[in-house]
Amino acid sequence: MKEKILRELKAGESYISGQELCQKFGVSRTAVWKHIKALKEEGYVIDSVSNKGYKLVRCPDVLTAEDIKSSLSTTWLGRTVKVMKTVDSTNLEAKRLAEAGALHGTLVTAEEQTSGKGRRGRSWISVPGQGVWMSFVLRPDIELENSSMLTLVAALAVEKGIKDAAGIDGRIKWPNDVLVNGKKVCGILTELSAQMDELNYIVVGIGINANIGQFPEEVRDKATSLLAETGETVDRTRLLCQVLKHFEQDYELFKKTEDFSELMEEYNGFLAHFGQEIKVVRGKDEYICRSEGINRRGELRVVDSLGRTQEIFSGEVSIRGIHGYSV
Repeated sequence: MKEKILRELKAGESYISGQELCQKFGVSRTAVWKHIKALKEEGYVIDSVSNKGYKLVRCPDVLTAEDIKSSLSTTWLGRTVKVMKTVDSTNLEAKRLAEAGALHGTLVTAEEQTSGKGRRGRSWISVPGQGVWMSFVLRPDIELENSSMLTLVAALAVEKGIKDAAGIDGRIKWPNDVLVNGKKVCGILTELSAQMDELNYIVVGIGINANIGQFPEEVRDKATSLLAETGETVDRTRLLCQVLKHFEQDYELFKKTEDFSELMEEYNGFLAHFGQEIKVVRGKDEYICRSEGINRRGELRVVDSLGRTQEIFSGEVSIRGIHGYSV
């Protein structure tokens, strides 16, 4: 009920009377008042005026299940949500829930991660209350060999979600790093459980540096935040919900063909290094080539110095720009 009342308050441009809320939800004035009181105790600023009703003035800068659910425009993604103050890793918690039978679309988010993980076992800095650290469970009916492309779907969703929530254009460094002005603003880690060739579940983990003001010196030249780039704090709930909205939409497109046929053009439009020279590193070997964007399998097409075209598989190589991290 609290979630429904909050959704009404968010949708209203003026005051909503207590009587209107009573009639809409079939509850007493006392029940409405108790839920309003509970929201105020959670940090929501709600103006109450006799004979006019209630008006939402400001939401707290904390992630709550009620706030997320009342802001979502998805059909299934994030409709079941677990919000935590502190967790070792949202990916680990999502995997624990998945093993216990969590539904497709179950979301885990936390204000802080104590053991956040990045790719190749790297740690991920999760500043309390200043980012969006989330993971969700998928149980897709797709071929195992096609599951790795969901990482690219996530990168595309983050790119568009950032544009919606912060009004800033980012770029994607293949396969799944999201950059703003050449620095990393988001990391994505996709993990799966499978038996033989059958998927049990996939966990998609997304970490977005939203309102981090300062970074440790060792990553300052590589990492940034939306706050650092725009000078304004971003509504983290809105950011989270916009990313989920775009992921759900693009996931449904992906499922139609189980490849990037319908998303390839849009993805390549956001690619940081499209048409540029990049350095491809394979173990101890490295060579210069030109990036030509992804194909429908999500593989990166590159042209070497002899004019030969190759397709690079995600996770097979490391892409490094000639002039720095940005590509």
